Amino acid sequence: MVDYLPKDTPSTTAMDVMEEEFDGAVANTRVMMRDVSIQEALAFKEELKGIEGVSEVTWLDDALDVKTPIEMADPDTVESYYKDGNALFSFHIEEGKEVETTDAIYQLIGEDNAMSGEALDTATSQKMTGKESMYAAALLIPIIILILVLSTNSWAEPALFLTAIGISVLINLGTNIFLGEISFITQSVAPILQLAVSLDYAIFLLHSFADYRKTEKTPAKAMQMAMKRSFPAIVASASTTFFGFIALTFMDFEIGADLGVNLVKGIALSFISVMVFLPALTLMCYHWIDKTKHKQLLPSIRNVGKTLIRFRIPALLILLLLIVPAYLGQGKTDFMYGMGEQPDSTRSGSDSIAIEKVYDKHTPMVLLVPKGDIAKEEELVQEIKDFSEVKSTVSYVDAISPAIPAEYLDESVTEQFFSENYSRIIINSAVDNEGEETFAFIEQLKAKASQYYNDDYHLLGESVTLYDMKNVVEDDNTVVNVLTVVAIAIVLLITFRSLSFPVVLLVTIQSAVWINLSIPYFTNISLVYVGYLIISTVQLAATVDYAILLTEAYKENRKEMRALPAVRKTIDEKIFSIGVSASILSSVGFILWLTSSNQIVGSIGLLLGRGALLAFIMVVLVLPAMLIVLDRIIEKTTWKPNFYKGE
Repeated sequence: MVDYLPKDTPSTTAMDVMEEEFDGAVANTRVMMRDVSIQEALAFKEELKGIEGVSEVTWLDDALDVKTPIEMADPDTVESYYKDGNALFSFHIEEGKEVETTDAIYQLIGEDNAMSGEALDTATSQKMTGKESMYAAALLIPIIILILVLSTNSWAEPALFLTAIGISVLINLGTNIFLGEISFITQSVAPILQLAVSLDYAIFLLHSFADYRKTEKTPAKAMQMAMKRSFPAIVASASTTFFGFIALTFMDFEIGADLGVNLVKGIALSFISVMVFLPALTLMCYHWIDKTKHKQLLPSIRNVGKTLIRFRIPALLILLLLIVPAYLGQGKTDFMYGMGEQPDSTRSGSDSIAIEKVYDKHTPMVLLVPKGDIAKEEELVQEIKDFSEVKSTVSYVDAISPAIPAEYLDESVTEQFFSENYSRIIINSAVDNEGEETFAFIEQLKAKASQYYNDDYHLLGESVTLYDMKNVVEDDNTVVNVLTVVAIAIVLLITFRSLSFPVVLLVTIQSAVWINLSIPYFTNISLVYVGYLIISTVQLAATVDYAILLTEAYKENRKEMRALPAVRKTIDEKIFSIGVSASILSSVGFILWLTSSNQIVGSIGLLLGRGALLAFIMVVLVLPAMLIVLDRIIEKTTWKPNFYKGE
């Protein structure tokens, strides 16, 4: 995730400076060896150093002279590294080598010892991505096939749907090679999301084809008419989703662009596949559709419009009661900005708990300050040690002595503390990786460093990166949401040639988004911010299709009858199609949630599954009520509505 931060972020700049100035890097992994002596721990440290990808191994001998009895040393310093016979080592694993390096370390330490850290979390997530994507697909495809079989009259039609969209998904995955690399979060989410969002296009086309088969003499003519009739709905549906995903690419936090570019490609390829490949495939295989016809497996729901329309006043009142708390609640949710903790069911999760039981939490940070003034550095280190969150520090003034000039010592002794321009202070803190307390502590460290060195210092570490990530994505939230709403509003304005229809549709779907995103606040659950940011765009872009489908049909029916009967007829005609789309998208979301150990992917799945259901409820209950109540305003603000005027 660090790779996706803007290059001018303070923590990114600090990382670049440290890589230029020092050979070593910040520790991102810890290993705890149980029941070892000082000498055994020192021998293990050398073995650990020998593993490819491991560097900057730090233990007690880097903080003090272990040749003297440790009973005479500062107990707080000793217990940061060696406690009750357990030795805790901190080290860095090279980026890109997390999987093979952590596998080698596990072989070295066996089952009885423990490992945790940022690099291990990355390795675990990368390993699980491929397995979980396959598992999710294995669960999802049968469910989608079942939904399609229940919603069509031919055993062959679901195969056509999945072939057309499946091919576009495969092409999209293949074209990622031209991007160089993509995030494993994108790899987990994008293919399944593309399938769920764009399956509607194929459903629209083949349902129209089935209708025209009843009136046209040849399948070719029926397909021609079906393409003409379904084209506006498919274009409007694809455009809202397309421009919604484009909004993600404007995020400064580039994970949005990574996912956005992938989904934009996917929507474009799905649209081309449905309008070019699917008609040709259907005309080649229409006789299979005829031969495999079956009775409708789901009973038709009659007069559902008449039943639902009775709830129009309660539906509007409930919306009015919920919309303000939902809007305020979704803005006050407690967020996580990183990957979240690994589940206890994984070894990395259980190991992390085991290490924390002995050593408490451990969050290292590195402070780079200008080299030269040892007295000032000693004073700063002492003040940092006074912070209650700090367990220990590792610096020249700690490990050697401010009284000994560095020039008198061999470079091999001083190189870990001094570069040409900077002095390095490692701060071992007991705060969480992120959270209000952690971010407040980082601000305290920055303020303290500023007292001594103004802005001429650099602070880095996983928590500092998450602090910067928080500041970046909070700004992104406003930009992405505004761009999404504006882009979709323009598409709706062009589609319906109306000032009021876009407002009605956006209020309906945006309300569902706010209710969905406020639930974590009211249930006191932390939400991964990247999931929140992505879903606030994806849910709006993906589920506005339901509102478009219903409103397009209502607009045509309103030309032949008054508002109330037009709404009744529209619900009867379209609730089934909307229900199929919503059930597919909801299934995708909940399966991602159930199958993923990655908290970002899991949170996206849960929000998507719940959001699709909420959008369906809003479209079949609230949107019809708004169309009836605002009928006169809609007529006056729509270009050539041609609404029915009869008695």
